[in-house]
Amino acid sequence: MRILTIESERAGQRLDNYLFVQLKGVPRSLIYRLLRTGQVRVNGGRAKPHYRLQSGDAVRVPPVRSASREAPRPDARRVRELLEAVLYEDQALLVIDKPSGLTVHGGTGVRHGIIETLRAGRYPELELVHRLDKETSGCLLLAKRRGVLRQLHQALREGGLRKQYLTLVAGHWRRPETVTLPLQPRGAGAVRQAVTNFEPLEFLADTTLMRVRLLTGRTHQIRLHAAACGHPVAGDARYGDFGFNRRMREVGLKRLFLHAASVACEHAGGFSVEAPLPAALQDVLARLRRD
Repeated sequence: MRILTIESERAGQRLDNYLFVQLKGVPRSLIYRLLRTGQVRVNGGRAKPHYRLQSGDAVRVPPVRSASREAPRPDARRVRELLEAVLYEDQALLVIDKPSGLTVHGGTGVRHGIIETLRAGRYPELELVHRLDKETSGCLLLAKRRGVLRQLHQALREGGLRKQYLTLVAGHWRRPETVTLPLQPRGAGAVRQAVTNFEPLEFLADTTLMRVRLLTGRTHQIRLHAAACGHPVAGDARYGDFGFNRRMREVGLKRLFLHAASVACEHAGGFSVEAPLPAALQDVLARLRRD
């Protein structure tokens, strides 16, 4: 049995994420079973996986046998690709140009997401500041230290972390640019207010290229708001329009047309980073301009 005292640098981290680091090689399913059955205790009591650790907390961890063989490591080629996708790095944080088609963290059916791959590659203490959908590309922000993570989460809550996206939607956008609508993504419980600013940049063959600014951060916010306005995002199989997506495939679109084009913040020393629009999406725009 081990008793681990939480240092100030770890304050605010979720209990399950803390245990994933402390119990490397132990299956996640076993870690969640230890939490569910009360074998992991915080300050002598049971704690939920989402409990946010506080400085000075005493975490009791039972003896656990890790997998008999070393846990599989991420594919070396994928590690190299992600390290080559770094857009910005300093002592506090990392910004990568996330490829479309990769999940940001592991889960059901996915052993290694981007965060696990980068931890195995060079950054063992890395933490996600925010998330991007699997099919979304562009700027993904990660923190190297817990203190920086807390600063950036505060900036997210207070609107100090500015994120801009590029997206292609169906039809010519004629609605007000700022959309305020409550959201309830599929599978989510609570209905939450969300605000998105849409700025038309170019009208192309019954589509509109948009610059989007998030004024709140909700799950699938851009996709849901665009669909609610009658202008679904191109390539959106979940909230989009089947006929429109089929037409977009005819001009070469093979993914969701949603790209995190830039991220900027005055916290954590200040930074501003841009990710170029992927060549595959530029090709789609070029074809539409010729129509």
